[in-house]
Amino acid sequence: MNRPIRMVALVSMLMTLALMANVSVSYLLQADYLTNRRENRRVTDARFGQDRGPIMVGNTPIAKSAKSDDRYKFQRSYPAGELYAPVTGFYSYTYGASGLESSMSAQLAGQDNSQFISRLINLASGAVPAGGTVETTLNAKAQKAAWTALAGRKGAVVAIDYTTGKVLALVTSPSYDPNDLATHDLNAASDAWKKLNADSGNPMSNRATREIYPPGSTFKLITAAAALESGLTSDSQVDATSYKLPGSTKVIAENCGGASITLTRALTTSCNPAFARLGVKVGEDALREEASKFGFGSSYLPEIGSVASKFPDQLDPAQTAMSAIGEFEVAATPLQMALVSATIANDGVQMQPYLVNRVLDSDLRVTSQASPTKRAQVVSAQTAAELRKMMVEVVQSGTGFRAQISGVTVGGKTGTANSDNKRNPYAWFTAWADDPSVAVCAFVEDADIPATEIAGGRIAAPIARAVIEALR
Repeated sequence: MNRPIRMVALVSMLMTLALMANVSVSYLLQADYLTNRRENRRVTDARFGQDRGPIMVGNTPIAKSAKSDDRYKFQRSYPAGELYAPVTGFYSYTYGASGLESSMSAQLAGQDNSQFISRLINLASGAVPAGGTVETTLNAKAQKAAWTALAGRKGAVVAIDYTTGKVLALVTSPSYDPNDLATHDLNAASDAWKKLNADSGNPMSNRATREIYPPGSTFKLITAAAALESGLTSDSQVDATSYKLPGSTKVIAENCGGASITLTRALTTSCNPAFARLGVKVGEDALREEASKFGFGSSYLPEIGSVASKFPDQLDPAQTAMSAIGEFEVAATPLQMALVSATIANDGVQMQPYLVNRVLDSDLRVTSQASPTKRAQVVSAQTAAELRKMMVEVVQSGTGFRAQISGVTVGGKTGTANSDNKRNPYAWFTAWADDPSVAVCAFVEDADIPATEIAGGRIAAPIARAVIEALR
């Protein structure tokens, strides 16, 4: 009789131990998951009530926290609202965080491992825990100039110091006000969220880094680079006559100033038949390799996230010709096309772009400091010099003349992309200047002019010029 009882007791004990072990292991392995679940209101309340540190542009906070007289203790606010929204993102009780508020959340909350000493000091002294400070690389004048020049049109502007990789401006339009989502009035935040997501203008879309578009003739810079790397020079003669695409009935015809023109002239006039023919000559593999070197297929700015620009696979000759002029399935972000000009301006060296310069703890001790990093030697210094000379001609006597600035050498390339032959064209302009050392890409998604006009030169070039002038 005792033996069955002992067996039952043993089995019960083993099952209890197994249950305890399972619960313990499950808790340890899922601690972060359980803590971060939206249903965990206690943790959410505590995090939302933290005194988060500021996000700075120069000496000005673009995101900050102030004491509030409600259950959440601190209210997060964004003084410049929509101007910096693609960078700061939002910090919301119901909808979480985005942008730097998300990627730098631990540092802003003072919970990052690099801020351990500061937390110990606060604990020992009984001080209220405070968050760290995130200093961006942005330039307030350039940011404001880009926003003003876009004038509410759908599009984006990116400016980069090509010698370091610092992002000086990053604007997308239309934008949104993060204050509407950060409010402690949760019903108002919910209404704002629904309105923003129902807006056909997609104001929460980051057109600068997270959307890709046909780059049009700005891609001719990459085609020209491939041609120069294959042995051509800026003075090499190229065929500019009408071009019937191989294996197709499509004919590309336009007056480029002669039947045979220099490569520089072809870029200056943005000659489609010359570059389509040139693309087939250098071949799809060379174009794809050149695009990859410039950064197509890569993502940048993990601080706010970006999507990779694309060059298509497995092209036939006709598709290769169209890809060489930035059409068919070629697609790029404004950030990527700013990097193309930045690389050319920097003797063929592409610097890794970055948006966060320094992070400080609550006692203003530096916990991390960014430094310029070389990403790749994309083209030779000689090829870069040839491309710069050609881009200067585009601005001085070609389609980009509206980007001219007295006393400043500016090189650029216009782009006009008609995605479906029905809608208004996309307008592009990518450029660099010698003083200041900046590369800029201006993009307008809906250029309200006929597709037959050079939208990049008329609409986008003045935007880039305004940003360069703001940095002088």
